[in-house]
Amino acid sequence: MSKQYNKIILITAPSGSGKTSIVNHLLKKFPSLDFSVSATTRQPRKNEKDGKHYYFISEEDFREKIHNKEFLEWEMVYEGKYYGTLKSDIERIWKENKVPVLDIDVQGAIHVQQQYPVNTIAIFVQAPSTEELKRRLESRGSETADTLQARLNKSSYEMTFKNHFENIIVNENFETACKEAEKIVDNFLKN
Repeated sequence: MSKQYNKIILITAPSGSGKTSIVNHLLKKFPSLDFSVSATTRQPRKNEKDGKHYYFISEEDFREKIHNKEFLEWEMVYEGKYYGTLKSDIERIWKENKVPVLDIDVQGAIHVQQQYPVNTIAIFVQAPSTEELKRRLESRGSETADTLQARLNKSSYEMTFKNHFENIIVNENFETACKEAEKIVDNFLKN
């Protein structure tokens, strides 16, 4: 059995910090990694595909999966918007002798680390400033004034948890942030 078996890589950050872009970079760089697709009750953004970016499911289906203990972790990240990692997706990746990469919210990452304290590495990504974070969120073009403010408020709260993570990357320069993430992941995969 591969020494990669049962390892997990967590990439966490406040929304807009660049974690998804860093995850995509790592997936291209390391063939032994595979993206763990999260489930969510929110509506897809433009260009998002069900089963690739997220499993888009109804709130009723999500709650049923909670009841059936099908999630490794789940959270109501924003009011009425659930996100979670399906155990079946992690198992699928492990069966392929690959390492799952979870693009996950801060609370979910802490929860996974508690369940898998030995074979898990977490990277916390942060924007260089609140102003830059706001600019990035606005540039998405998918935020209303209310959702933008909710994401900024949540970001401030999530930043208070950054010291729960052994690896912190300030994403001021994307190439530099990717190189830092590569080094962390490469060392983790070698052990």
